[in-house]
Amino acid sequence: MLVSAEEMLKKAKAGKYAVGQFNINNLEWTKSILLTAQELNSPVILGVSEGAGKYMTGFKTVAAMVDAMVDSLGITVPVALHLDHGSYEGAKACIEAGFSSIMFDGSHYPIEENVAKTKELVAICKEKGLSLEAEVGSIGGEEDGVVGAGECADPNECKEVADLGVTMLAAGIGNIHGKYPENWAGLSFETLDAIQQKTGDMPLVLHGGTGIPEDMIKKAISLGVAKINVNTECQLSFADATRKYIEAGKDLEGKGFDPRKLLAPGADAIKATVKEKMELFGSVGKA
Repeated sequence: MLVSAEEMLKKAKAGKYAVGQFNINNLEWTKSILLTAQELNSPVILGVSEGAGKYMTGFKTVAAMVDAMVDSLGITVPVALHLDHGSYEGAKACIEAGFSSIMFDGSHYPIEENVAKTKELVAICKEKGLSLEAEVGSIGGEEDGVVGAGECADPNECKEVADLGVTMLAAGIGNIHGKYPENWAGLSFETLDAIQQKTGDMPLVLHGGTGIPEDMIKKAISLGVAKINVNTECQLSFADATRKYIEAGKDLEGKGFDPRKLLAPGADAIKATVKEKMELFGSVGKA
């Protein structure tokens, strides 16, 4: 059974650890992440971008697949199915499709419009028992067409959005999606500390978890980050393992690649990546 992310994130913030959000793109990714979470007794959030949802034929298909997989695999750890960087329309579609958690990314709107749209979604999610993530200050890089320059959010605007009753808040602190450039200035812990002081017990979210040094990850957790998103690292590990399998020429003696065998090395690579991140975030054994 899918659950809201609210309880797992409250526990994480109080316990000074973070729950990992790992984005899914197909059955193999989903299965690998769920099995690893169960093995490590860790709560987990499955992130779905609007592009990935479209690729998997729609949000209803994704919700049905994940819900059935949790049941069929005997998964007992808390699992939230979360829309990642959702538009206003996408958020409403995922609510109807059966997602247990929603992100509305209104960071590209003027703060007044971000607040108005977030406020409406807060009311809907509270009525249905879903968790809701909002964003202030766009995250750098590009993810499914959402582009940000890596802004540092205004702590006062963060408080304004947090006070609407959202479950968690993603605030830009210099983090970006994708690989970090060599001249990256690092996370602004001064901004993060100021945001936590304004938002109190609100669980904070760190996007762009791939490539951030371990010491920065741990410091961010100590300053209120309770959810960390990882996508690029899973993509890279999956692609590299699959490429090596193909280059090894294991094509069943010329009969063509068996897709189950072709994707198995990539699935194993994702398990290893997720395990490494869960151990770093401190969520192992916290289910």
